[in-house]
Amino acid sequence: MTLKRLFIQNLRNLNSVDIQPSHRVNLIYGENGSGKTSILEAINVLALGRSFRSHKHKPLILNGQNAFTVFGKVHADDAAEVPIGINRQLDGTASFKANGTLVSSAAVLASYLPVQVINSDTFLLLEGSPKVRRQFIDWLVFHVEHKFFQAWKDCQRCLKHRNSLLRHDRIDPFELSTWDQELVLLTEQLHLYRVECFEIFKTTFYELLQEFISVEGIAIGYYRGWDKEKSYADVLAATIDRDRQQGYTHMGSHRADLRITVNGQNAAEILSRGQQKLLVCALKIAQGYVFSRMTGRKTVYLIDDLPAELDEKHRELLTRWLDAMATQVFITGVEQASLLSSWQNKPETEIKMFHVEQGSVTERIYTV
Repeated sequence: MTLKRLFIQNLRNLNSVDIQPSHRVNLIYGENGSGKTSILEAINVLALGRSFRSHKHKPLILNGQNAFTVFGKVHADDAAEVPIGINRQLDGTASFKANGTLVSSAAVLASYLPVQVINSDTFLLLEGSPKVRRQFIDWLVFHVEHKFFQAWKDCQRCLKHRNSLLRHDRIDPFELSTWDQELVLLTEQLHLYRVECFEIFKTTFYELLQEFISVEGIAIGYYRGWDKEKSYADVLAATIDRDRQQGYTHMGSHRADLRITVNGQNAAEILSRGQQKLLVCALKIAQGYVFSRMTGRKTVYLIDDLPAELDEKHRELLTRWLDAMATQVFITGVEQASLLSSWQNKPETEIKMFHVEQGSVTERIYTV
C-alpha cells in the first residue's frame, strides 16, 4: 500500500497542504514547531481516525476553524487506487469516506491504509500498560484475520452487559449464564486468532532481534488473559464472587498481554534507554514483515524525529531494513543532512524531500 496524494486542511498549524509523496522514501525536515510531525499525525488520522499524540480531536483543529479535513489517494497492491478521507468537526461529529462512499467507522479506513508509527511513545510497548501491547498484536490480527474485528466488537458488547449485571444487587442467573456462554465462545475465538498471529510474529521477531541488539536472554511471550491450565468457562465460574464484589469481569481476552523479558525479568527494568530503542524498533519492523508475509501487502511507516531517537549506526540499520522491505516511509527530522545520511548508499531508492516552515510545505525530488 502506498499513499499517492495527501491533502490536509486546518489540522494543527497546517492551513492547506497538498503533496504527492514518493512511493518509497519521504524525508520531512524543519525547525521544531514548524509542523513536520503534524504531517505524520494527519496520515495517522487518515488511517485510524485519530492522532498518535492524543485521542482528543479539538487540539487537532487549527485555531479559529470549525473542522479539519484529511484526504488521501491510496494505491492498493492490486493496482487499484482508492480515495479515502476524514472530516472532524469541532463538536466531535466525524465523517469517514472510502472510494466516494460514507463508511460507518475509521476501521474501514484502516483496512485501506495500514500504518505503523515509530516515535518516542513507542517505548510504551515496554513501559506502558498491557493495553498498549494488546493493541500492538491486535493491529496485526485485525489486518490478517477479517473475522477478528467483528468478534472483538461482539466481545466488548458482552463484557459491557456482563459488567452491568454484576453491579446489580440481584442477578438473574439465567441472564448471566446467557451472556457468559456467548462471552466464552467469543473470548476463545479471539485467543485463537491472536495466538496464531503471535507464533508467526515471534519467529520473525527473534530473527530480526539478532541484528538490532546484542543482548542475551530476550524473550517475548503471549499471555491470553486467564490461567492457561483452565478453560475460560471454569475461570468465569471460579471468579464470580470476586467479579460481583468489584462489579467487573477480571479475567478474559481483555486482559491479554505480551510479556517481554530479559532472562525472566521485565525488559524495561533491565535494558538501557538505547537498548530499549533498538528493541522496540525490532518489534515494529518484525510486525511489518509478518504483515507483508501474511497478506502480500505492505505497511506505511511513520517515523518521527529519527536522528534524535537513534545514533547514526543504528539509523543505518533501521533504514536498511526499511529499504529491504520496499515499503513507503515518512521520516521527520530537524536537519536535512542527518536525514539523508542514512540513504546515501541506496541510489535506486526514490526520495522526496519536504521542507516545512511555519505550516507551509515545500516539496522537491532528491535523487541519491
